Amino acid sequence: MTDLTVSFGEVRVVDGVSFSVQCGKTLGIVGESGSGKSVSSLAVMGLHRNASVRGSIEFDGEELVGASPERLRSLRGSRMAMIFQDPLSSLHPFFTVGEQVAEAYRLHRRTSRKAARERAVEMLAEVGIPEPRRRAGEHPHRFSGGMRQRVMIAMALACEPDLLIADEPTTALDVTVQAQILELIARIQAERGLAVIMITHDLGVVARVADEVLVMYGGRAAEHAPARTVFAGPAHPYTRGLLASVPGAGLDRLVAIPGSPPSPQNPPGGCRFHPRCPSALDVCASERPALLGGGHKVACHLEGALHAVRH
Repeated sequence: MTDLTVSFGEVRVVDGVSFSVQCGKTLGIVGESGSGKSVSSLAVMGLHRNASVRGSIEFDGEELVGASPERLRSLRGSRMAMIFQDPLSSLHPFFTVGEQVAEAYRLHRRTSRKAARERAVEMLAEVGIPEPRRRAGEHPHRFSGGMRQRVMIAMALACEPDLLIADEPTTALDVTVQAQILELIARIQAERGLAVIMITHDLGVVARVADEVLVMYGGRAAEHAPARTVFAGPAHPYTRGLLASVPGAGLDRLVAIPGSPPSPQNPPGGCRFHPRCPSALDVCASERPALLGGGHKVACHLEGALHAVRH
């Protein structure tokens, strides 16, 4: 993805974001609500309606911006799949979980109903649902939150896609179930060589699973680096603020970031974080910082000034 911009009317929700993810690797996209994380990934899947999408989204050498709806539908589920954060609203209450997993497989693989049902049972077993043949005949309300999320993973992976986007997959799950879901995704990724995009506001999840981290703020990229680099030496004031507000980050006390995220309808000029930044310079209010750096990219005037002094 290169210089992606997503607008709804006059409102630009994602503003010039670039990232990539390789097979077998996990990119963690982190930021507060409204930062543009989910909007970016929905654009990859071609799921936006009434939106203007500009820039480039390249998947296995194929340009998806401007691709026909038919082509995007053929890729969704078969080669790209997404797990949404609320499985109860994503699963249809009137159909059994087996029917719903089988439907996606049958659509893309054009198999018989019997073969699709067998594939559904096989996938439910793979994601750790006990008695998969019996439970395939049950409806979503009979499953716990963690088990429903496993069903969503089974549905997403039934056609063996190359890219899996997980949008807050552990939200509203208790800590033990969160760990099980993350371990399940990691195991299947290792077995199949999946590329994974993990969207979350939880830095604990990012630290556990991500190879690289993209920090987003106000629809823009603030910092992009290997996960170890971000956690060992965060360079953007926003990233440092996020880490300071996480329990168990090794700090004596938690420090909240003052203020609120910017409104997409009326974002501040310059660096969008400057109204909340304790280190803001005068230039931050008027000029947008470029995302600069080699393996550790940062969009910050202060960091740019420090880099100039060092060199």
